[in-house]
Amino acid sequence: MWGRVRRSGSRVRDALRVEVDPGRDKHPHNLFEAAATYVSARAVDDQDRLDEAAGWVSPEALSFGVSELACRAVVALARERDESPQNVARALLGLPAD
Repeated sequence: MWGRVRRSGSRVRDALRVEVDPGRDKHPHNLFEAAATYVSARAVDDQDRLDEAAGWVSPEALSFGVSELACRAVVALARERDESPQNVARALLGLPAD
């Protein structure tokens, strides 16, 4: 049982591992910083910055960070608009309201 827990913990640790590109910044980037940079670069179609942010963390960690950013953005917009998160998410994607 403990072996399974250790393997699971190792996978989580590896997914959240921060990678540093020695030719770039000297400080390691966390997954939320990478996600914020990745999404903002995507919004303005900045491919160089997008590629840079994608290299800061593992693909799994970046995916988690982008997902967390999306959730937080939908919740913030829902509060601002006084609507449900589901309605806001559907509107952002151009889907009809439920």
